[in-house]
Parts: sequence; structure tokens; C-alpha cells
Amino acid sequence: MEQYEPERLTPPRAAALPRGPRGGRAALARRSLLRAATGGALAAGGLGTLAACGIPAAGKSQGGTSAQDHSATEKVVNFSNWTEYLDVDDSGKHHPTLETFRRRTGITVDYTEDINDNNEFFGKIKPQLAAGQDTGRDIIVLTDWLAARMIRLGWVQKLDPSNLPHAYTNLSAQFRDPDWDPGRAYSYPWQGISAVIAFNRKALDGIEVRSVSDLLDNPKLKGRVGFLSEMRDSVGMTLLDMGKDPARFTDDDYDAAIARLQRAVDKGQIRRFTGNDYTSDLSKGDFAACIAWAGDVVQLKADNPDIDFVIPDSGYVTSTDNLCIPNKARHKTNAERLIDFYYEPEQAAALAAYINYVTPVDGVKPYLAKIDQDAADNPLIVPDQAMQAKSHAFRSLSQKEETAYEGKFAKLTGA
Repeated sequence: MEQYEPERLTPPRAAALPRGPRGGRAALARRSLLRAATGGALAAGGLGTLAACGIPAAGKSQGGTSAQDHSATEKVVNFSNWTEYLDVDDSGKHHPTLETFRRRTGITVDYTEDINDNNEFFGKIKPQLAAGQDTGRDIIVLTDWLAARMIRLGWVQKLDPSNLPHAYTNLSAQFRDPDWDPGRAYSYPWQGISAVIAFNRKALDGIEVRSVSDLLDNPKLKGRVGFLSEMRDSVGMTLLDMGKDPARFTDDDYDAAIARLQRAVDKGQIRRFTGNDYTSDLSKGDFAACIAWAGDVVQLKADNPDIDFVIPDSGYVTSTDNLCIPNKARHKTNAERLIDFYYEPEQAAALAAYINYVTPVDGVKPYLAKIDQDAADNPLIVPDQAMQAKSHAFRSLSQKEETAYEGKFAKLTGA
């Protein structure tokens, strides 16, 4: 079995937490919460195991554990999500897409924004899942590294393809086959999260930035470059720049990427590693350029015309938040119907127009154009084929690798 090791927030990740939403949109608040705890910093605190916590061992995933499905008689689905991660009407009290789902199906969605970070939420549901009990939730949204762990532990259920015709048909090719859930047997993406290069045109003052090499090596940018405190994004982008695939790198490749970043730190090229608080540095011009999350860039561009982005020729790193059905969920079929509902392009468009993350649903663009033409034309929300082709996922890590890699990254960042 995979044993659970509690993870700690590093100071940069903890510092990212007290950010608020902007303009009614979710991007900045969502980003700070998500990346505050992304499977990182295993080496930063004490390590324990499930057994040490008094929790019985879980077997490896063979399809999860189902319960009697009460969907036919109980027209409800319990949905736990991150804060500010669903469309909201002008009153701030109602979610239009959930209302549409209820009217169409007769199923009421008990929607709860009770996920503040991955580790905290995992700690909340772990005792019930380890004991083979219902968590009271039918759908949960987990970042890819935690979804991978839950699948390995055998704590999420295998999905029934017959209840997911739209999801199967409309899932974007770039998200179809992650190494931690081949063929999407246990999960479907809620949204994609891309790391790109963002820059402040005014602060650059004519300097061209088109690659990670420019960030690391151009002396004109010394002390005005930012990288992220999220290991997978900063190291993943560096690996790509070095001609290595983040989905297939070796220990030596990883060490070479760390060494390259260390050289930039030592010579003062990198100003600092940040959580979501890079947004302030970039807007003010303290960062001329940095590695940034696409959802933030959409919002920053709307507020400041000097902010823009570039996709390196070497590619960029994309992760996902994922819809999963935990073991013993009481309303599995209802949950699958809700997942499938959000893979209808019209509903996916309504969601994308509000939260501005990468939609994982093909066919969204014409529907989104009716709501917001700028969003429909934005490749950070609806990637075209050329941009999809440049997207790379950071491979899943073993427990041993994650401990070692995060330890080296923490040493690099001073966390």
C-alpha cells in the first residue's frame, strides 16, 4: 500500500494564503488556495504513516468501494469544491449552472465550498475513508497529485462510462490519459491550470522575453525575475527549456534542473520564489517577468494593459483539478450525471466565462463567444490545437521521489 505522510506548508506557500478575489472572479483567490499545498514540502516536517496515526491500512486501488446507490430514490448530490470555483449570479447567492441541472433532472445539488487546501481536506476525509465509511460527499475536487494518491489508496470509485457520454466524447485530448489515471477511469478534469511566462511590458522596457532561458540568463533582468514556489511548475518549465519532458525525466534530469535554478539564485538573477503573491510584484514592475499561472494572467491583463504572457517554444506545464467520487458515496449515479452535465459545451462555457481557467471541454468556444468573446478568443481559457500541443504534464511521483525532490527544491528556495 501507499502510506500517507502528512505534508507541511512551506513559508512561501503559507504566505500565499491571505489573498482575496478580484472583481467577483475566482482566479486570484483560487490560485493562492490551490497552490498553497500542492503535494509539497514533504521534507519540511515530520513524517508519519497511516498506521502511526492509528488509521488502518488501505489496499491499492482495484476500483474503490461502492455502497448501495440511493440515486433513484434520493434526488440529491453532495458536491464539495474549492472556494470561488463555480459560476455565481449577480446576487452572489445562486449558481446558475446548478439551477439548470436541478430544473432539468430534478436532482438538487448540496454544494459546499469546504476545500481550502488539498492537505487540509485530505485530513478531513481520511479517517472515514480509511475506516470504510461514507464521507457524506458524492463528488470532491482534487488536484492531480492528490487524486493520484486517492486512486492508489483505493479511496475513489471507478466511474461508469454509460453515465458519462458527454464527458467521454467532449474531454479535450490533452487531458485524456494522465499517467496516474490512464483513460480517466476514476476522474474527470474540472479545470486545467497552466504555468506560462508572464511579463510587465513597461518594466521590460524593450527587453524581449520568450523563454525560460531568457529569465535565467539575460543579465538585463537580474533581480527582476520570479519563479513559483510550486516545485512542479518551476522545475517542469525549466526541464522543458532544457529539452527534457516533465512526463519522463530522470533523477539526473531533475538534479540538473535544480542546479540550473541554483546558479540563477546564486548570481541574483531570480528575485524570489513566490506563491500567488507574485501578482503584486508583476503589476508593480518589481518583477519584469516571471513564471505565472494562466488564470491569474487573464485577470491581471484585464486590470493592467502592460501585463501579457508568452508560451515558450519549448512548451508549458499544465496540471488539473479533478472530479472524483469517494468510496461509499451514497449517490454515485447522480454524481456521474452532474459530472457529465459539466461536459456539455454550453454548461462548460458558462463555467469558463466566470472562473477563467483552462476548460477541459471540447466545443466550448462558440458557446463562450455568446457570453464573452474575449474569453472565447483567449488561448489561456480555450487553447487552440497549437497551444494544446505545447502542453506537458509533470509525471506522477512515487513517495520516495516526492520526498527527495521536494527536499531539494525546498533547499533551493530557502523554504
